[in-house]
Amino acid sequence: MPEIGEVARIVSYIHKHLVGKTLSVVKAQHDENVFGKVGTTAAEFEKALTGKKVLDAKQQGKYFWLVMSSPPHPLCHFGMAGWFKIRNDETAYYKPTNPSDPSEWPPKYWKFAVETLESPKVEAAFVDFRRFARVRLLDCPAEEMRNTTPLKENGPDPVVDKDVVTVEWLSEKLRSKKIPVKALLLDQANISGIGNWVGDELLYDARIHPEQYSNTLTDAQIKQLHKSLHYVCSLAVETKVDSSKFPESWLFKHRWGKGKKDSPNRLPNGEKIVFLTVGGRTSAVIPSVQKKTGPVKADVKSEDQEDGKEDADETDEGREVPQKPKQRSTSNKKNVKTEVDAPESKPESVKPTRKRPSRAPRDDHNTEEPALLPAKRKSIPIPPQTLANKRKQPSRQAPVPAENDIKDEEEHEEEEAGRAGKEEVAPHSDHAAATTPPPAKRQNTTKKAAGKKVTGTRSHGVTKKAADAANGNARRRSARVNGVDH
Repeated sequence: MPEIGEVARIVSYIHKHLVGKTLSVVKAQHDENVFGKVGTTAAEFEKALTGKKVLDAKQQGKYFWLVMSSPPHPLCHFGMAGWFKIRNDETAYYKPTNPSDPSEWPPKYWKFAVETLESPKVEAAFVDFRRFARVRLLDCPAEEMRNTTPLKENGPDPVVDKDVVTVEWLSEKLRSKKIPVKALLLDQANISGIGNWVGDELLYDARIHPEQYSNTLTDAQIKQLHKSLHYVCSLAVETKVDSSKFPESWLFKHRWGKGKKDSPNRLPNGEKIVFLTVGGRTSAVIPSVQKKTGPVKADVKSEDQEDGKEDADETDEGREVPQKPKQRSTSNKKNVKTEVDAPESKPESVKPTRKRPSRAPRDDHNTEEPALLPAKRKSIPIPPQTLANKRKQPSRQAPVPAENDIKDEEEHEEEEAGRAGKEEVAPHSDHAAATTPPPAKRQNTTKKAAGKKVTGTRSHGVTKKAADAANGNARRRSARVNGVDH
């Protein structure tokens, strides 16, 4: 994130290229995050700046604004990755990996772009690829800008307001809160402009551990911190964050190798750099210099744990060593095995497996393979009429009854025919049995069930079972008369 020095660099470029010139062309493309979240639109921005003259550019911490010939005045914040570009003049404070092509304009990720009326013509653009930047319009006199939201909610700038940030002021601010000293410095409501690398640099220069509580610092430490605060911030602004002008002993020149294999993570004098997370940010610390002279946030949990962490850092070439998570107690939980009941060895992680069909319980002494339990199938409803037809269908080859059963079958046949009500008695002869035409059939309209064709039929109101029984009995009576033995 651009901090006090980076913003001062951009303000100097605005003074060099835009102050004293009229903006003849102003273009903006609306971004709901950049413009909308602070109550501005791209159309309003274009209308407010077009044709106006830039009189000045000012800064408070991480904010900067253009003083126009008349209100409103644009107030900008770079967020995490915003920047201000001038065509044909590199404004970056580091050597870009891929230098921008001047022929490509407006540049990539631009939010607004301006062009001056006077010669030589100047083109500038505000860019932000992460969309955390903020651009708003403040409709107030230029001299009242710092008394307007959001600037009035921010603390004093240690360079612009050097006379405000005194030892007494800093002492009162530090002792009014019990938080890690670096977290207090990063809070823009306390002091404007201090970011991650500036905070680490001034704490290293003051020989103060970043996790130590702010209200535990001695008078001597506060006095040294005040001196380091002004020294680091002033040098960053004066050099416009040109690292070639920084002292060789500064952390800034050696802190960027975290996580790289070939990085020594050491200062030129051999002092080791370790990394801690303080105030939600990765902090570079020199344990041999930044001693803990009072309670620190990590010591609230376990002082021995923090000391062990530093020892581990000393043997790990400056890389952060992840701490193992604490084992949770299972004594107060239900349905959980205690340490006594737990197995001796337990796999570190259990991969999820696909659910397989359940099997019957297996006996370790039984060598037979257990059978699979029947799988549940989706039941398909079958109409009641279809089931009745299936039950009524006779087998294709019915067994020939014995002679003593013929009479009973004839009586059963008469009963069945009587219930049907429309049975016709066939002649008792082989010729009649052979030539009796089969009853006309019509296909039952019952739907198919369970994938099988329904074969139930009817014959002009006479059931098929009754018709088959009549034909079979006629053949048996004919055979009995003729003396044929079946």
